[in-house]
Amino acid sequence: MKVTQIRNATLVVEFAGKKFLIDPFLADKGAYPPFPNSLRQDQNNPLISLPFPLDHIINVDAVIVTHLHLDHFDDAAKEVLPKDIKMFVQNEEDADEVRKAGFQNVEALREDTFFHDIRLMKTKGEHGRGEILKRTGLVCGVVFKHPTEKTLYVAGDTVWYEGVQEEIKTHQPEVIVVNGGDNQFLTGGSLVMGKDDIYEVYKHAPDAKIIVSHMEAVNHWTLSRNELKSFIDEKGIASHVLVPDDGESYVF
Repeated sequence: MKVTQIRNATLVVEFAGKKFLIDPFLADKGAYPPFPNSLRQDQNNPLISLPFPLDHIINVDAVIVTHLHLDHFDDAAKEVLPKDIKMFVQNEEDADEVRKAGFQNVEALREDTFFHDIRLMKTKGEHGRGEILKRTGLVCGVVFKHPTEKTLYVAGDTVWYEGVQEEIKTHQPEVIVVNGGDNQFLTGGSLVMGKDDIYEVYKHAPDAKIIVSHMEAVNHWTLSRNELKSFIDEKGIASHVLVPDDGESYVF
């Protein structure tokens, strides 16, 4: 398995001989206005450029879109991805929207979905806590399983809560990708994992390798890579919790 951090939550996962693009956010730097009611209102999104040419990033066998927020599936992705590529989404409502964008081979993930001989299992997630969930909407993650590979859990845009704990207990993943950055609006609290959430993931999966994605790419982040690295150093878990730069890959 090879996991490459692209930008924000965008990943390329090479797994059991197939290549997946997850949550494609593919616009040029500064293409979109900042998310409102949050930090850095003077900075357009994405805050940074892609680390590779688009042709390199989209040369994949399938795409997984965990939810339809702009920073996970944007207009640039709709434009450049082949309309006949296999697209996996979280539910039929999202499938309808993706089909409206012209994609012809769209499937809603279930707890037992297959792409060739790779098992893809939809997982639970909560994009924040409390009242903010009425605004953020439904999200999912996905577990990848194959007899020749370690089990991979891509948690998606979720905070730590009992649902994530249940997924870890159920699937016993050996590699976990979480979305960090502790992104927030000015009110409503964390939308994705912060330091303490990531530490909870480690405590419940102490033998797993944990990759922290979704860092420093859109204006409403509040947790930097450097702050997170200092935290995991203090906790003595730097060999378990990996904080990649954009363009960095890991092989497991």
